Amino acid sequence: MSRRSVEDYLKTVYDLSKNGEAVTTTQISKALNVAPASVTEMLKKLADNNYIEYSPYHGTNLTSDGRRIAEKMARKHRLLERFLHDILKIDNMKVHSQACDMEHALSDDAEESLCRFLKHPDSCPDDGKTIPPCDLKIGSCEECMKLHSQGLEEVGKHNQNLISISNLREGQKGKIAFIRGGHNVLQRLLDMGLTPGTKICVVRVAPLGGPVELLVRSSKLALGKGIASKVFVDTEEEN
Repeated sequence: MSRRSVEDYLKTVYDLSKNGEAVTTTQISKALNVAPASVTEMLKKLADNNYIEYSPYHGTNLTSDGRRIAEKMARKHRLLERFLHDILKIDNMKVHSQACDMEHALSDDAEESLCRFLKHPDSCPDDGKTIPPCDLKIGSCEECMKLHSQGLEEVGKHNQNLISISNLREGQKGKIAFIRGGHNVLQRLLDMGLTPGTKICVVRVAPLGGPVELLVRSSKLALGKGIASKVFVDTEEEN
Protein backbone atom coordinates (compact mmCIF):
# COMPACT_ATOMS: atom_id res chain seq x y z
CA MET A 1 0.00 0.00 0.00
CA SER A 2 1.37 3.39 -0.93
CA ARG A 3 1.01 6.23 1.56
CA ARG A 4 -1.05 8.20 -0.96
CA SER A 5 -3.49 5.32 -1.45
CA VAL A 6 -3.94 4.92 2.30
CA GLU A 7 -4.56 8.64 2.71
CA ASP A 8 -6.98 8.77 -0.23
CA TYR A 9 -9.07 5.87 1.04
CA LEU A 10 -9.20 7.07 4.64
CA LYS A 11 -10.12 10.62 3.62
CA THR A 12 -12.83 9.25 1.33
CA VAL A 13 -14.36 7.22 4.16
CA TYR A 14 -14.16 10.32 6.38
CA ASP A 15 -15.88 12.51 3.77
CA LEU A 16 -18.63 9.96 3.08
CA SER A 17 -19.43 9.05 6.67
CA LYS A 18 -22.39 10.87 8.19
CA ASN A 19 -23.35 10.72 11.87
CA GLY A 20 -21.08 7.74 12.43
CA GLU A 21 -22.84 5.59 9.81
CA ALA A 22 -20.78 2.93 8.04
CA VAL A 23 -19.68 3.66 4.47
CA THR A 24 -20.42 1.07 1.80
CA THR A 25 -17.97 -0.34 -0.72
CA THR A 26 -20.17 0.99 -3.52
CA GLN A 27 -19.96 4.53 -2.15
CA ILE A 28 -16.17 4.35 -1.97
CA SER A 29 -15.97 2.80 -5.45
CA LYS A 30 -17.98 5.65 -6.97
CA ALA A 31 -16.11 8.35 -5.08
CA LEU A 32 -12.67 7.10 -6.11
CA ASN A 33 -13.71 5.74 -9.52
CA VAL A 34 -12.17 2.37 -8.63
CA ALA A 35 -13.63 -1.08 -9.33
CA PRO A 36 -15.53 -2.56 -6.33
CA ALA A 37 -13.27 -5.62 -6.26
CA SER A 38 -10.18 -3.41 -5.94
CA VAL A 39 -11.87 -1.38 -3.21
CA THR A 40 -12.67 -4.55 -1.26
CA GLU A 41 -9.06 -5.70 -1.50
CA MET A 42 -7.78 -2.35 -0.24
CA LEU A 43 -10.30 -2.23 2.61
CA LYS A 44 -9.10 -5.60 3.85
CA LYS A 45 -5.52 -4.30 3.93
CA LEU A 46 -6.57 -1.17 5.78
CA ALA A 47 -8.44 -3.29 8.31
CA ASP A 48 -5.36 -5.50 8.79
CA ASN A 49 -3.40 -2.34 9.64
CA ASN A 50 -6.07 -1.16 12.12
CA TYR A 51 -7.04 1.91 10.08
CA ILE A 52 -10.66 0.83 9.62
CA GLU A 53 -13.28 -1.61 10.89
CA TYR A 54 -14.55 -3.45 7.85
CA SER A 55 -17.38 -5.91 7.30
CA PRO A 56 -18.46 -6.98 3.78
CA TYR A 57 -22.13 -6.69 4.74
CA HIS A 58 -22.06 -3.81 7.22
CA GLY A 59 -19.64 -1.36 5.62
CA THR A 60 -16.60 0.54 6.82
CA ASN A 61 -15.88 2.75 9.82
CA LEU A 62 -12.64 4.50 10.72
CA THR A 63 -10.70 3.43 13.79
CA SER A 64 -9.15 6.10 16.02
CA ASP A 65 -5.85 5.75 14.13
CA GLY A 66 -7.57 5.90 10.76
CA ARG A 67 -9.63 8.92 11.72
CA ARG A 68 -6.53 10.79 12.84
CA ILE A 69 -4.93 10.36 9.41
CA ALA A 70 -8.19 11.11 7.59
CA GLU A 71 -8.78 14.32 9.53
CA LYS A 72 -5.23 15.46 8.87
CA MET A 73 -5.69 14.94 5.13
CA ALA A 74 -9.13 16.56 5.12
CA ARG A 75 -7.68 19.55 6.95
CA LYS A 76 -4.83 19.94 4.45
CA HIS A 77 -7.21 19.54 1.51
CA ARG A 78 -9.70 22.11 2.74
CA LEU A 79 -7.02 24.63 3.68
CA LEU A 80 -5.55 24.25 0.21
CA GLU A 81 -8.98 24.80 -1.32
CA ARG A 82 -9.25 28.08 0.60
CA PHE A 83 -5.78 29.13 -0.55
CA LEU A 84 -6.43 28.26 -4.19
CA HIS A 85 -9.84 29.92 -4.15
CA ASP A 86 -9.23 32.98 -1.97
CA ILE A 87 -5.61 33.88 -2.71
CA LEU A 88 -4.76 32.46 -6.13
CA LYS A 89 -8.28 32.95 -7.54
CA ILE A 90 -8.23 29.56 -9.25
CA ASP A 91 -11.39 28.64 -11.15
CA ASN A 92 -13.91 26.90 -8.88
CA MET A 93 -14.08 23.91 -11.20
CA LYS A 94 -10.36 23.25 -10.71
CA VAL A 95 -9.95 23.95 -7.01
CA HIS A 96 -10.93 20.49 -5.71
CA SER A 97 -8.80 18.46 -8.15
CA GLN A 98 -5.74 20.66 -7.61
CA ALA A 99 -6.12 20.42 -3.83
CA CYS A 100 -6.28 16.63 -4.18
CA ASP A 101 -2.93 16.66 -5.99
CA MET A 102 -1.27 19.00 -3.49
CA GLU A 103 -2.53 17.66 -0.15
CA HIS A 104 -0.17 14.68 -0.05
CA ALA A 105 2.93 16.86 -0.47
CA LEU A 106 1.97 19.50 2.10
CA SER A 107 4.06 19.03 5.24
CA ASP A 108 2.61 19.50 8.71
CA ASP A 109 4.73 22.63 9.22
CA ALA A 110 3.49 24.09 5.94
CA GLU A 111 -0.09 23.23 6.91
CA GLU A 112 0.25 25.15 10.19
CA SER A 113 1.79 28.15 8.43
CA LEU A 114 -0.90 28.09 5.77
CA CYS A 115 -3.62 28.12 8.42
CA ARG A 116 -2.09 31.18 10.10
CA PHE A 117 -1.65 32.92 6.73
CA LEU A 118 -5.32 32.35 5.92
CA LYS A 119 -6.30 33.58 9.42
CA HIS A 120 -7.63 30.25 10.63
CA PRO A 121 -10.58 29.61 8.26
CA ASP A 122 -13.29 27.27 9.51
CA SER A 123 -14.79 25.94 6.27
CA CYS A 124 -13.82 25.20 2.66
CA PRO A 125 -15.12 27.47 -0.12
CA ASP A 126 -17.04 25.02 -2.30
CA ASP A 127 -19.46 23.07 -0.11
CA GLY A 128 -18.83 24.73 3.25
CA LYS A 129 -17.45 21.59 4.92
CA THR A 130 -15.80 22.24 8.26
CA ILE A 131 -12.01 22.35 8.29
CA PRO A 132 -10.90 19.98 11.08
CA PRO A 133 -8.95 21.64 13.91
CA CYS A 134 -5.17 21.41 14.09
CA ASP A 135 -3.47 18.87 16.34
CA LEU A 136 -1.27 21.34 18.21
CA LYS A 137 -1.53 21.40 22.01
CA ILE A 138 -3.03 24.87 22.11
CA GLY A 139 -6.33 26.13 23.44
CA SER A 140 -7.25 28.61 20.70
CA CYS A 141 -6.27 30.21 17.40
CA GLU A 142 -5.37 33.37 19.31
CA GLU A 143 -2.91 31.40 21.42
CA CYS A 144 -1.40 29.96 18.23
CA MET A 145 -0.80 33.43 16.79
CA LYS A 146 0.70 34.67 20.05
CA LEU A 147 3.08 31.74 20.38
CA HIS A 148 4.14 32.06 16.76
CA SER A 149 4.85 35.79 17.14
CA GLN A 150 7.06 34.95 20.12
CA GLY A 151 8.90 32.29 18.16
CA LEU A 152 7.65 29.53 20.46
CA GLU A 153 6.44 26.87 18.04
CA GLU A 154 7.40 23.65 19.85
CA VAL A 155 4.13 23.15 21.69
CA GLY A 156 3.66 19.43 21.04
CA LYS A 157 0.69 17.65 19.52
CA HIS A 158 -2.31 15.89 20.99
CA ASN A 159 -3.43 12.42 19.98
CA GLN A 160 -7.15 12.81 20.53
CA ASN A 161 -9.73 13.07 17.79
CA LEU A 162 -11.55 16.29 18.62
CA ILE A 163 -15.18 16.91 17.69
CA SER A 164 -17.10 20.18 17.62
CA ILE A 165 -19.96 20.68 20.07
CA SER A 166 -22.28 21.16 17.08
CA ASN A 167 -21.63 17.53 16.10
CA LEU A 168 -22.21 15.99 19.53
CA ARG A 169 -25.32 13.97 20.29
CA GLU A 170 -27.62 14.41 23.26
CA GLY A 171 -26.06 12.89 26.36
CA GLN A 172 -22.50 13.06 25.06
CA LYS A 173 -19.86 14.51 27.35
CA GLY A 174 -16.46 15.99 26.73
CA LYS A 175 -13.75 18.40 27.82
CA ILE A 176 -13.12 21.55 25.81
CA ALA A 177 -9.74 21.28 24.13
CA PHE A 178 -9.71 23.95 21.42
CA ILE A 179 -11.58 27.10 20.42
CA ARG A 180 -11.40 28.32 16.83
CA GLY A 181 -11.71 31.99 15.94
CA GLY A 182 -10.37 35.43 16.73
CA HIS A 183 -10.38 37.49 19.91
CA ASN A 184 -14.09 38.36 19.81
CA VAL A 185 -15.17 34.72 19.51
CA LEU A 186 -12.78 33.66 22.24
CA GLN A 187 -13.87 36.43 24.61
CA ARG A 188 -17.54 35.67 24.07
CA LEU A 189 -17.01 32.03 24.99
CA LEU A 190 -14.78 32.87 27.94
CA ASP A 191 -17.50 35.16 29.28
CA MET A 192 -19.88 32.18 29.14
CA GLY A 193 -17.46 30.05 31.13
CA LEU A 194 -16.45 27.92 28.15
CA THR A 195 -12.69 27.74 28.53
CA PRO A 196 -10.21 25.02 27.52
CA GLY A 197 -10.39 22.28 30.12
CA THR A 198 -14.06 22.88 30.96
CA LYS A 199 -16.24 19.76 31.09
CA ILE A 200 -19.55 19.90 29.24
CA CYS A 201 -22.54 17.63 28.64
CA VAL A 202 -25.03 18.02 25.80
CA VAL A 203 -28.54 18.18 27.24
CA ARG A 204 -30.52 18.87 24.09
CA VAL A 205 -29.90 19.42 20.38
CA ALA A 206 -32.67 21.49 18.82
CA PRO A 207 -33.89 20.31 15.38
CA LEU A 208 -33.42 22.19 12.10
CA GLY A 209 -30.12 23.77 13.05
CA GLY A 210 -31.36 25.17 16.34
CA PRO A 211 -29.19 25.79 19.42
CA VAL A 212 -27.33 23.20 21.45
CA GLU A 213 -28.18 23.18 25.16
CA LEU A 214 -25.25 22.35 27.45
CA LEU A 215 -24.76 21.54 31.09
CA VAL A 216 -21.67 23.40 32.34
CA ARG A 217 -20.71 23.42 36.02
CA SER A 218 -24.30 22.56 37.04
CA SER A 219 -25.70 25.41 34.93
CA LYS A 220 -27.47 25.21 31.57
CA LEU A 221 -26.64 27.43 28.63
CA ALA A 222 -27.57 27.44 24.95
CA LEU A 223 -25.14 27.86 22.07
CA GLY A 224 -26.17 28.68 18.53
CA LYS A 225 -24.98 26.20 15.92
CA GLY A 226 -22.51 28.72 14.51
CA ILE A 227 -20.64 29.34 17.74
CA ALA A 228 -20.97 25.68 18.80
CA SER A 229 -19.10 24.66 15.64
CA LYS A 230 -16.07 26.65 16.84
CA VAL A 231 -15.69 24.78 20.14
CA PHE A 232 -13.97 21.38 19.97
CA VAL A 233 -13.97 18.80 22.74
CA ASP A 234 -12.14 15.63 23.57
CA THR A 235 -14.84 13.04 24.20
CA GLU A 236 -12.27 10.38 25.12
CA GLU A 237 -11.72 12.14 28.45
CA GLU A 238 -15.23 11.15 29.45
CA ASN A 239 -15.22 7.48 28.41
